[in-house]
Amino acid sequence: MPPSAHRFLILADGQFDPLTSKTANSCIRYFPERIVAVLDRRQAGRSVQQVLGYGGAIPVVADLVDGIGRGAGATAVLIGIAPAGGRLPDEWRGWLREALTRGLEIWSGLHTFIGDDPELGALARERGVRIHDVRRPPADLPVADGRAAEVDALVVLAVGSDCNVGKMTAQLQLRDALVRRGHRTSFVATGQTGIFIEGWGIAVDAVVADFIAGAAEQLVIQGAREHDIVLVEGQGSLVHPGYSGVTLGLLHGSCPDAMILCHQPSREWIGDYHGRSPWVRIPPLAALVDLHERAAAPVRPSRVVGVCLNTFDLSEQAAREAVARAEDETGLPATDPVRFDPAPLVTAIEDAAAALR
Repeated sequence: MPPSAHRFLILADGQFDPLTSKTANSCIRYFPERIVAVLDRRQAGRSVQQVLGYGGAIPVVADLVDGIGRGAGATAVLIGIAPAGGRLPDEWRGWLREALTRGLEIWSGLHTFIGDDPELGALARERGVRIHDVRRPPADLPVADGRAAEVDALVVLAVGSDCNVGKMTAQLQLRDALVRRGHRTSFVATGQTGIFIEGWGIAVDAVVADFIAGAAEQLVIQGAREHDIVLVEGQGSLVHPGYSGVTLGLLHGSCPDAMILCHQPSREWIGDYHGRSPWVRIPPLAALVDLHERAAAPVRPSRVVGVCLNTFDLSEQAAREAVARAEDETGLPATDPVRFDPAPLVTAIEDAAAALR
């Protein structure tokens, strides 16, 4: 059942803010009308607008039962955070038991599959309630063999200077803008949040390493059906020591014709590396452009056609200056497609599509 069929209470306890609750924040951005409340005891009493700067009057609550009853009432509970390792916090188990007992579905993007939990899984089966573990990969994924390069559509992959710099958001914003210009454009979800929003996809970071590229290939082929432009959600970063493997698998499996480089200009180091002090410096944008183009070249020559910046933590003047610097450093069009007009990147994608014909 797609998100449009549910009303969600989002669990983001202790981590609801602009940076740490990526899944919650994106669901609020892209289907706020389906969110009845967010559970976070730390921010309780505020609205999501006050916490995130968007989302309107959706309340933040401290109690599960209170949250379920807000608005028209929740029909599902959505796990809105992705902690390191994707494991379910122990204290949430009581909340999930209560939700299942009340007949609410559980939507989870954690690496730990809630449906496999002996207690919660059994309770869901007893109550006839679905637990939707969106990170559970298909069982029949292939080893990539380059078929993604054969689709007729233009394939554009989002790549990033780090994790959590806005790769998914960039592609969704660009998809919407391309559709408004009349292009048949699909968004290919490769992570749990994108799957929540779009209703289909594969969480490639849960796929066995040998089949990551095969999963990306399969997604591109599916996304290209009846579409002229395929925007592939990026994951990780080639320069992130923990997650570079999934990034390279996506790059080689999706065989992109073009790439959009995503970056948060206020960030100088690979961030939030399991509590350690920063130790990997983010290379300059021009070096990142070269790195990604060289990494792609042996499998499928590709070029970065634009730079997408996430400037949420900068003043408007500083954000505009960061956009100008990115253009100067790379010679490519740049923008923040959430804060400013996405047109420079949309036009770059249109030009790339025209060059294929």
